[in-house]
Amino acid sequence: MLKKQIQTNAAPAAIGPYSQAIQAGDFVFYSGQIPLNPETGDVVAGGIVEHTHQVMTNMRAVLHASGRDFSDIVKTTIYLTDLADFSTVNEIYGECFTEIPPARACVQVAALPKGVSIEIDWIAAAQK
Repeated sequence: MLKKQIQTNAAPAAIGPYSQAIQAGDFVFYSGQIPLNPETGDVVAGGIVEHTHQVMTNMRAVLHASGRDFSDIVKTTIYLTDLADFSTVNEIYGECFTEIPPARACVQVAALPKGVSIEIDWIAAAQK
């Protein structure tokens, strides 16, 4: 199976030995996005609202780099350090899915990279 690396400067660079996304077969697999400013690599200021907006912005950038958009996403996983943020995240997340929303899991985790409170990874269909 051929695999193709997806990379864009419009989203934060990987902070480890991984790709922003990989297209393989009929799907594109996207690494988790956290609320980093792509220009500085720093965590954006603010709380869960600002962090969730930045994650969705970063997701959009990597989606566009792969020729996809939110309507192509088939599965997401949301990682939160506090499930009390679920309603806030859900509202912002929902604004990006105006058609059929993807399948999704949301879990609370003990910690995330750089001490952030949210990370989202996802899978999209490779063919339109």
